[in-house]
Amino acid sequence: MSNIKIWVDADACPVAIKEVLFRTADRLKIQTTLVANQSIGIPKSDFIHRVTVHDGADIADNRIVELMKAGDVVVTGDIPLAARVVEKDGIAIGTRGELYDDASIHSRLASRNLMEQLRAAGMETSGPKPFNQKDVQSFSNQLDRLLTKLMKKK
Repeated sequence: MSNIKIWVDADACPVAIKEVLFRTADRLKIQTTLVANQSIGIPKSDFIHRVTVHDGADIADNRIVELMKAGDVVVTGDIPLAARVVEKDGIAIGTRGELYDDASIHSRLASRNLMEQLRAAGMETSGPKPFNQKDVQSFSNQLDRLLTKLMKKK
């Protein structure tokens, strides 16, 4: 069994990404925990768990940051959470396969904040493009590369 742990910001995580994570957890014997403020269905497995938190802004994010350790992998589409993970020496990967590190997270956070300010000022901005099979493949490939690299280190 691997020392690597995967934490999933599960409330907004696409089903297809959860399925990739479930297969990966069992195949590589990696403890994978889904954190959400609602009950999330998970398959029966020794490696897949869930933590249900109270409803509220950032409660699941706070719980992930509290439970994770340096070197753990966190799957999230939430840029502020990804920044907190990187700050705590974790590895954040977006649901479309983006790998967030110290070099990339600051510019992503700045872009996100700028877009939020523009929307608050009344400007209409386009949302993210629809999630598709190419995104699932990008995520799967990035996760595989990342875990292969991490498992070689151990």
